[in-house]
Amino acid sequence: MMEERANLMHMMKLSVKVLLQSALSLGRSLDADHAPLQQFFVVMEHCLKHGLKVKKSFIGQNKSFFGPLELVEKLCPEASDIATSVRNLPELKTAVGRGRAWLYLALMQKKLADYLKVLIDNKHLLSEFYEPEALMMEEEGMVIVGLLVGLNVLDANLCLKGEDLDSQVGVIDFSLYLKDVQDLDGGKEHERITDVLDQKNYVEELNRHLSCTVGDLQSKIDGLEKTNSKLQEELSAATDRICSLQEEQQQLREQNELIRERSEKSVEITKQDTKVELETYKQTRQGLDEMYSDVWKQLKEEKKVRLELEKELELQIGMKTEMEIAMKLLEKDTHEKQDTLVALRQQLEEVKAINLQMFHKVQNAESCLQQKNEAITSFEEKNNQVMSSMKQMEERLQVSERARQGAEERSHKLQQELGGRTCALQEQLSQLHEQCSSLEKELKSEKEQRQALQRELQQEKDTSSLLRAELQQVEGLKKELRELQDEKAELQKVCNEQEQALQEMGLHLSQSKLKMEDIKEVNKALKGHTWLKDDEATHCKQCEKEFSISRRKQQDQNLAKLGGNHL
Repeated sequence: MMEERANLMHMMKLSVKVLLQSALSLGRSLDADHAPLQQFFVVMEHCLKHGLKVKKSFIGQNKSFFGPLELVEKLCPEASDIATSVRNLPELKTAVGRGRAWLYLALMQKKLADYLKVLIDNKHLLSEFYEPEALMMEEEGMVIVGLLVGLNVLDANLCLKGEDLDSQVGVIDFSLYLKDVQDLDGGKEHERITDVLDQKNYVEELNRHLSCTVGDLQSKIDGLEKTNSKLQEELSAATDRICSLQEEQQQLREQNELIRERSEKSVEITKQDTKVELETYKQTRQGLDEMYSDVWKQLKEEKKVRLELEKELELQIGMKTEMEIAMKLLEKDTHEKQDTLVALRQQLEEVKAINLQMFHKVQNAESCLQQKNEAITSFEEKNNQVMSSMKQMEERLQVSERARQGAEERSHKLQQELGGRTCALQEQLSQLHEQCSSLEKELKSEKEQRQALQRELQQEKDTSSLLRAELQQVEGLKKELRELQDEKAELQKVCNEQEQALQEMGLHLSQSKLKMEDIKEVNKALKGHTWLKDDEATHCKQCEKEFSISRRKQQDQNLAKLGGNHL
C-alpha cells in the first residue's frame, strides 16, 4: 500500500505538470480530446480508487469512487448543482460513469481542489468508503489537493453529451511522461513563461479569496449592527424601567411616611385611651370594694337584728299571730336579698364579659375605642343600679326597725295580758329555733357566695395585669417599627447600588455579546460528528426502530447533511 501511494503520488505530479505545460502552449483552453487531460483524469480515477472498500449488495460486489464524491453535496451546498446535473444525464448508467462526469464538471468549475479538501478534512466520513491505509486517508491526499490548486488556472471546455464515459478503459499512457533531449533545451524559456503566468493566476486566486472574505465580513458587520440596535433598544427599555422604578420608590417613600405618621398618631391615641380606661377601671373597682364592705356591714347588722328578734320572740309568747306575720316579712326580706345577690352575680358576669371585650380591644385599637366607650356607659348604669339597690336596702332596714319597735310595744302589752300561756308558747319557740337554724344555714350559703365573689374580683385584678402586659407589648411594637425603618433605609441604599450595577452591566452587554458570537462561530467550526460502526448501530436513537437498508441509507444522508451545515 505504501509503494502504491508513492507511485500514484509521482504519477499525479507528472500528469499535473505535463497538463500545465501543454495548456500554456495552447493558450490555457483545453478540450475533451486533449491527451494530457484524459491521462490526468485516468490518474485521478486511480487515486480515488486506491484503498476503496468493496460494498456487497444483492446484485453483487460494487467498487465505485462515486460514493465518496456524493458526500461533497452534503458537506458543500455549492456542489449540489454538479450532483443533480450528473444524475439527470441519460447517457450515464453506471456509478463509474457518474464519477467521471462529476470530475469533469468540478474541473470546469475550477473547484476540484476545494471539494476534495472538504472530503479529506472529514476523514471520519471517508472511513466508511476507504481503508485506513488508502491514499485519501493519508497525508498524500493533502499533497494531491495542493497540486490540484494549480489547475484552477486552466479553462476546460468539456462536452459530456455523446461521450461514452461508462465503457472507457482507465489505462495510464507512460509515453507522455518520457522527456526528449530537445525538450530540455527549450525548457528554461517555458519555465519563465509559466512562472509569470503562475504569479498572475495566484494573484487572481488571492483576489477571489479576498472577495469571499470581504462578503463574509460584511455579513458579520450587518449582524453586529443588528445586535447593536437590539442592545440599544434594550438599554433604552432598561433606562425606562429604571425611571419607573425610581418613581415607584418615591411613591413608596411618601406612603411609608404617611403610614408612619398615622401609626404614631394611632399609638398616641391608644396610649391616652388606655390611661383613661385604667383610671375608670380603678374608680369602678374602688366603688365595688366600697359596695362589698357596705353589704358586709349590712349582713352583720342583720345578724344583730336576728339576735334581737330571738330575744323578742322569747318575750312575744302571746303574739304568735303577729310574730308569724313578722316572720313572713322577714322571709320576704331574705328573698329580696337573694334577688339582690343574684343581680350582683349577673353584674359580675357582665364585668367579666366587659374585661374580655377590653382584652380584644387592646389588639384592635380603633375598634376598641367604641367598645370601651360602650363599656364605660354600661359601668355607669350598673353603678347607678347598685346605688339604687343600696338605697332600697336602707329603706327596708328602716321599715324593719319600725316593725321591731311596734313589736316591742305589742310584746309589753301581751306580757301583761298573756301570762299563763307559757307552755304552748315554749313549744312554738322550739319550732322557731328550728326555723332560726335553717336561716343560719342560708346565711352560711350566702357567705360562700360572697367568697366566690371575692375570687372573681381577684380574677379581674389578673385581667388588669394582663392589660398592663399588653401595654408593654405595644411599646415593643414601637421598637420594631423603628428597626423596620432602619432596614428600609438600608434597602434603599442597596437599591441605589443595584441601579448603578445595572447601568454598568448595560455597557458590558454589547461587548460580551460580540465576544459570544465570535466564540459561537469558532465552536461551529470545531464541532464534528463521529460515525458508529454498522454492527453497533442496530436501532435508530430517535424512533427506536431497527435499521433496514433503506432506513440506514436515509439516516446516513440526514447525518451527512447535518455535518455539512455545521462545517
